[in-house]
Amino acid sequence: MLRTLCKTLLPLILATASVKGFAMHIEEKTTQLQDQQQVSITIYNENLALVRDLRHVPLEKGINKLAWCDVSAQIRPETALLRTPEKTSSIRMVEQNFDFDLLTPEKLLEKYLGRSVNVIYVNPATGAETVEAAIVLSISGGVVLKFKDRIETGTPGRIAFPDVPGSLHDHPTLSLVLDGATPGKHELELSYLTSGLSWQADYVARLDANDGRLDLSGLVTLANHSGIAYPDAHLQLVSGEVNQVTPEPPQARKMMAMVADAAEYQAVREESLSEYHLYSLPVPTTLAENQSKQITLMSVTDIPVSQEFLLRGTNAYYFSRYSNLDDKLKPVVLIQFKNEGEGLGVPLPRGTIRVYQNDSRDNLQFLGEDHIDHTAKNEEVRVKLGKATDITAMRTQTDFQQLDTPSRRFTETATDITAMRTQTDFQQLDTPSRRFTETAHQIEIHNARQEAVTIRVQEPIPGDWMMISESQPHTKSSANLVEWLVKVPTNQKTILSYRVRIKH
Repeated sequence: MLRTLCKTLLPLILATASVKGFAMHIEEKTTQLQDQQQVSITIYNENLALVRDLRHVPLEKGINKLAWCDVSAQIRPETALLRTPEKTSSIRMVEQNFDFDLLTPEKLLEKYLGRSVNVIYVNPATGAETVEAAIVLSISGGVVLKFKDRIETGTPGRIAFPDVPGSLHDHPTLSLVLDGATPGKHELELSYLTSGLSWQADYVARLDANDGRLDLSGLVTLANHSGIAYPDAHLQLVSGEVNQVTPEPPQARKMMAMVADAAEYQAVREESLSEYHLYSLPVPTTLAENQSKQITLMSVTDIPVSQEFLLRGTNAYYFSRYSNLDDKLKPVVLIQFKNEGEGLGVPLPRGTIRVYQNDSRDNLQFLGEDHIDHTAKNEEVRVKLGKATDITAMRTQTDFQQLDTPSRRFTETATDITAMRTQTDFQQLDTPSRRFTETAHQIEIHNARQEAVTIRVQEPIPGDWMMISESQPHTKSSANLVEWLVKVPTNQKTILSYRVRIKH
């Protein structure tokens, strides 16, 4: 088997080595932005983008060395794939290298370590120039030069280099070795993943509190910090959580890949993409280097909206005795609307929503902002604006008891309460290793507004619990969350009181 494997692989290895050795003596061709026919970018939420760069490239017959200039400086070279739309093309990629070193004075000196350079002196009196050869010994902490008769530190004059090493480019460049080309121009598409490109959704809402309506505009904020510009790019945005493997530390890599057929571009629309949502922008746009720009995603008017006041406690209130829990609590102000109807009813990307409202003089005022997650169609969008000013609450713990032998009282009370655990459940949980507490609370809510309000009071109660008594009926939202809707008339107060027994 080993002999068979060697017979199979050895010709391929020798052929590849032969091609690579032959390519070392071939002059490198360069393709730049002027050869670009189209660039398409799909940007994800996690600082990740897929770039598809289509160019017309002149090639010679057989082996070609090609410097593909103007790729992203943050390219992930191991993801690069060369494609050709030409169905009859037999081009294959033998090798590719991404050179992380861009042309700078420091990198140029580094490449000339141990090599000779020319140092040019200028006589300040006469302006005459003198040229002297020197060898670069070190550049760590400063330049060290060895002349014919001495060694000097620092830079005594201008340094002139005979040439630029082939591994240095003035732009991020991917070096390719191609085989199988026919003479003439070829359509080549280079696809790769890169960091440095990101997007987020930003929403601007104008609230009309009197009519209970909302005008909503969605904007896409694009940011390009990838190191190059993308002129007239066709943009698509993916909304969702794409899994990524933790990348290895950046280092130059070599790889081989076969050329495949080019993928067809999708029509401009919002569509599902596996478990994600894909948004295609209607017209090409230019992403300049180190630029942030915004593009309108949507605009909808007259969305029905409702307001809610939420007062939420904490489970720490139920573990022990407190002399005074909280004074002058303020409920959170929320607005909510449903993602449905004309202009909506499409998945909304996660982002930040900022809400404004006109005052009595018709001046626009900022109310608050909140982050919304990916929202499917027909789901509720809830936005936290801030805390109410004219609604306050005071919480008091009116009683706390540690119950040593609670099983009889616990069981007897359960028979008189509906929508609670059954008697069997309580008996089943009654074990000596668990402790029981009984605590009573009072929440006094004051309303100084000119209209009556309804406050949603939510209490996260730990452990297994049952309500012993309450001033008004509650709703059990989940296993450990209870809530009341408390109505408070204008300029009055309402007291909510309740007693709960808990098995910890």
